[in-house]
Amino acid sequence: MIKTNQRMSRHLLLLMVILLAVIAASACSGAAATTNTAATGNATERSFTIDELAQYDGLEGRKAYIAVDGVVYDVTDIAQWKDGLHQGKFQAGKDYSDEIRSESPHGLSMLSRADKVGILAD
Repeated sequence: MIKTNQRMSRHLLLLMVILLAVIAASACSGAAATTNTAATGNATERSFTIDELAQYDGLEGRKAYIAVDGVVYDVTDIAQWKDGLHQGKFQAGKDYSDEIRSESPHGLSMLSRADKVGILAD
């Protein structure tokens, strides 16, 4: 009888550990799905007009946003955009889709360091 109770306790403990692992795994996958959805650009993202984007110029403590190919990026915390100014000639708050192709030596690759905050409205 004692061995049977010990076996049942072990099985119950194993079942509880498996159940907790399943719950933890499903919680993690749900969070990842939510994060992924926000980053891919759906209806929950903020839409900026060109005039609204201009308000995020990085000056006087404001956040610094730029748009490239319809996506709005927060470059506030990127050292190369200190005070919203990049290389002394690109002020945040604008669409730089053309400039990033014609003048940027790094192209789109550096934008992976910036958070996507929305989309640029047509």
